[in-house]
Amino acid sequence: MTNPYVSELVNRFSVHQNREEADRMSQYMRRQFLYFGLRAPQMREITKLFLKDKGYPRLENLSDCIFQLYALPERELQIAALYLMDYKIKEQPDITDIETIEYLITNKSWWDTVDHIAQNHAGVYFKKFPEMIRVYSEKWLQSDNIWLKRTAILFQLKYKEETDEELLFSILSRSIGTKEFFINKAIGWALREYSKVNKEAVIAFIYKYDEQLANLSKREGLKWLKSRELI
Repeated sequence: MTNPYVSELVNRFSVHQNREEADRMSQYMRRQFLYFGLRAPQMREITKLFLKDKGYPRLENLSDCIFQLYALPERELQIAALYLMDYKIKEQPDITDIETIEYLITNKSWWDTVDHIAQNHAGVYFKKFPEMIRVYSEKWLQSDNIWLKRTAILFQLKYKEETDEELLFSILSRSIGTKEFFINKAIGWALREYSKVNKEAVIAFIYKYDEQLANLSKREGLKWLKSRELI
């Protein structure tokens, strides 16, 4: 039975449905998902007003609302589920949240959800429960699921000076040597962000693994430094 909170949010989105925009958005995402046709700023505004009116679900209903929203076909509702998970992880964290995080990563997976989950769910979760980092980063790296691997690469993206450099470079060194675009892009992104903290370490890593690193990873990894003429 659909939670009334979920039903109300679905109604708020559906009122603003734009079929032409929905078709364009679906085409951009390779026809993998259906859309209401709400652009990100509009969706955020609708969600903001909804939360102002209704607040967040009670703790005992929060996880159920997340799963119900994520099960619905429109991508905007799946993104809304991630917004509720943002709140869950920050305000009402539980060590078992990692199970929900894994579910969200491995279901209806694409870069738009996975990149949000990696930074805002896995990244925040591991700061609250650091004892879980080694277990799950290892598990994800050994998985055949590229989205779990991408999350392992990206979860420290916002850590800046708090980045575990040894762990980061260990994960990256074990992830190179693939032709998978989403992994090579993630490696470059992780290197680029960390270059803002320790450019020497990133340059040294790229030099050390020059032959194994994809050109995409090297190009992305050095982009920020080159744009500021730091190398």
